[in-house]
Amino acid sequence: MLDVKVIAFDIDGTLYPQSRFYRKIFFHFWKNVVLFYHFGRVRGVLRRSAQLPDLRRYQAILLSERMKCSTSEAEKKLNEVVYDYFPKHFTNVKPFKYIEECFKELKNAGYRIAILSDFPPEQKGNLWGLLPYCDGVYSAEKIGALKPSKYTYGILAKELGVQEKDILYVGNNIKYDIIGAKKAGLKAAYLMPFWRKIFNIRLKDADISFKNYRQFTKLVLK
Repeated sequence: MLDVKVIAFDIDGTLYPQSRFYRKIFFHFWKNVVLFYHFGRVRGVLRRSAQLPDLRRYQAILLSERMKCSTSEAEKKLNEVVYDYFPKHFTNVKPFKYIEECFKELKNAGYRIAILSDFPPEQKGNLWGLLPYCDGVYSAEKIGALKPSKYTYGILAKELGVQEKDILYVGNNIKYDIIGAKKAGLKAAYLMPFWRKIFNIRLKDADISFKNYRQFTKLVLK
């Protein structure tokens, strides 16, 4: 960790338990299950695509082809069902324990802090008061490439004025957050799921595997 200058965090599943949000949108999801299915397939294609000048527009084009509707109709559906709906039901979702304590101690120790999420971070409001600790907040959609694209991580490094090896990326998804970051030249910290915590099974691909943010802070600062 001696080379690390920036610690960047994913949001969904990393700063808060996604299960808490899924419970809030359970009926909404099943009401719109067809759209969510096609949306998931489209996002899978985009994760294998090169950088795009307007990812949201191209996303709507791909969705329109799958759902046999116009691009404008696809955009409208996505806004109503996903982009406009999610923020309204996210307000009472609580983050993981010790997360603000972690940000504060890392900042006091001289680390720069960043956020990089596939979905627009502004959907999550003020991010539980964490924004004042951040030196940069980035959306992969606006960058034009979704994780695990090397371009996404490369732009993050460029925007922060550091090399990829100077960044420790913290995430919960092995393919997108950990392996993706490592292939791009970053270091990676993995928030273990419940079953790994129980049996203390660390991820060999990650530089750090941790159970909670108090432990993570100690591992970084030791």
